[in-house]
Amino acid sequence: MKSEDVKLGIERAPHRSLLRALGLNTESFQKPFIGIVNSFTEVVPGHIHLRRISEAVKEGINAAGGVGFEFNTIAVCDGIAMNHAGMKYSLPSREIIANTVEIMAMAHAFDGLVFIPNCDKVVPGMLMAACRLNIPSIFVSGGPMLAGRLRKNDQVSCVDLNSVFEAVGQVAKGQMTEEELLELEKVACPGCGSCAGMFTANTMNCLTEALGMALPGNGTIPAVDSRRTQLAKDTGRQILKLVKDNTCPKDIITPDAIYNAFSLDVALGGSTNSVLHVMAVAHEAGADFSLEEINRVSDTTPNLCKLRPSGPYHIENLDQAGGIGSVLKELKPWLKNDARTVSGKTIGQMADAAPKADNKVIRFASNPYSPKGGLAILFGNLAPSGSVVKRSAVAPEMMVHRGPARIFDSEELATKAIMGGKITPGDVLVIRYEGPKGGPGMREMLTPTSLLAGMGLDKEVALITDGRFSGATRGAAMGHVSPEAAARGPIAALRDGDMINIDIHNYKLSVELSDEEIQKRLANVPAFKPKITSGYLKYYTENVTSASTGAVFKD
Repeated sequence: MKSEDVKLGIERAPHRSLLRALGLNTESFQKPFIGIVNSFTEVVPGHIHLRRISEAVKEGINAAGGVGFEFNTIAVCDGIAMNHAGMKYSLPSREIIANTVEIMAMAHAFDGLVFIPNCDKVVPGMLMAACRLNIPSIFVSGGPMLAGRLRKNDQVSCVDLNSVFEAVGQVAKGQMTEEELLELEKVACPGCGSCAGMFTANTMNCLTEALGMALPGNGTIPAVDSRRTQLAKDTGRQILKLVKDNTCPKDIITPDAIYNAFSLDVALGGSTNSVLHVMAVAHEAGADFSLEEINRVSDTTPNLCKLRPSGPYHIENLDQAGGIGSVLKELKPWLKNDARTVSGKTIGQMADAAPKADNKVIRFASNPYSPKGGLAILFGNLAPSGSVVKRSAVAPEMMVHRGPARIFDSEELATKAIMGGKITPGDVLVIRYEGPKGGPGMREMLTPTSLLAGMGLDKEVALITDGRFSGATRGAAMGHVSPEAAARGPIAALRDGDMINIDIHNYKLSVELSDEEIQKRLANVPAFKPKITSGYLKYYTENVTSASTGAVFKD
C-alpha cells in the first residue's frame, strides 16, 4: 500500500505518532488510508450540504475496512461570480483545485481517493487531479438542485437560476416588473444542489458516469434525496475494492471513455464548457481527443434530451425517467461498450441494467429530437482552431445566419449596448479579448446571452466570443473562438460592419474577408497587454494555453 510510506517501519515512528494524535491506533495502521476530497463551502449552494455527503462516504469506507481522512479544496459558484471581476477567477480555479488535490494526496500517501465535487470547475479539476495522481479513485457528487416553483395567475411553473438571468432582460425591455422579478428571485433556487438544468455542473456530473468514474445515479439523484446519501455510502465501500484491485483512473479514462463521454454529452445537449473540461481531463489522462473527433461523434449520435435551457425538463425529470443509465441504454449502438467503470462492470453492462427510457424526457434512439448530437465545433477563417456551439439550443432559423459584426472588446461594453437597446435584429455581436489570456480567465457570457433571450432577440441575433458561455446559455452563441484575440487570432482583425457567416449545419464560421486582408489588419493590431499584472491571474495569463486544447497550463 502507498500509505506504508507513512506508517511502516521503525523510521516511520514519528509519522505514526502524529497519526495517533488523530485518534488512530495500531489496528488502523493495517488498513488502507483513503483521502476524502471534499469541496464543502458555505457560499456555494451546490456545496453547502457536502459535509453530509462526506460523512456518508466515511461510513462506507469504515464499514469496508478502510480509514477515511477528509480534506478540502476550493469551490467557486459561477452564478455568484457572474458578470463582475470574480468571473475571471472561475476557470483558473480548475487548475488550483487539481494542484491542491495533488499536493494533499502526495504529501499524505493515500492509498485511494473519494472525490466529492458538484459545481462547474470542481468536477473537472478533481478529474484532472485523479488522472494526474493515477491512484485508485472514485467520484460522488452533491447532486442537482430541485427546480423552483413559481405561482402566477393560479398557475404553477418550474423555474431555475436561468429564469432569473433571462428575466433581467425582460425587465429591461418593460415586459416584466421589478416586483415580478423579485417574486421569481425568491423561488428560483429552492435549496442545496447544483443548478437544476443541464447546465455545466450537471453536465459534468452526468459525464462522470459515462467516463466510468462514478456509480450509477451520480449525475441525476437530487441533492435532497436520501438515495444520494446511500450512493455516498456505496461509493465509500467501492473505493476499497478499487484499492484492492489497484484499479486506477488511467485504466478507466481511456480514449474509449472520452468517446463515450462525448457521446452522452451530445445526446443530452450538454454545456459547451464540457468540451473545454473533457479535453483537459483527456490531456491529463494521456487520452487526447481532437475537436474534429467531437464533430464525428456528434454527426452520428442522436440528440435524445431537451433539458433546460434547451427544453422544459430539469435534472429531477431526467432522474425520474431513468437517469444516465437509461440514456446510455438508448446509446448502446454508438458506445464503446467494453469501456471499464469503477463499478467493476463495463459501460455496456451498466446500460443493460438500466430501465428503458420513457420516450418523453429521454427519447428513444428511434425517435430522437435530432439525428445529430447537441454540440458542434465550427471552423473557418474566423476560428481556424475551432469554436463551440450548443446547436440543440439554437433556434432553427439561426442555424444558418449572415449578419454585420458589432464589435465589443469586453463583456461590460456588450452588456451596456444590449441594455441600451443598441442591438438590432440580424446583428452578430462579437465579444473579444475575453479568452483564457485576454480576459484573463475566459469569462462566461451568460449575462449578454440571457439579456438577448429575455428581450426575444435570441432568434435574430448571434453572439461570437473567444470567451465562454454558461451551460444555461441558449441561442446562436459561438464560444471558445481560437486562436483568441490576445493571441492575434483572426477575431482581433474584425471591424464593425464586417459580414459574418454562420453555418452550423456545415460546421463553418467565417468572415467575408480575404486571408490577405485579415493578415494585413492583424499586422496593425497593437500587441496585447495583460489586464492583470499581479497575483494568480498574472501567472495564469503567462501559462495558460488555447481553449482549443482545453485551456490547460503549458507542459
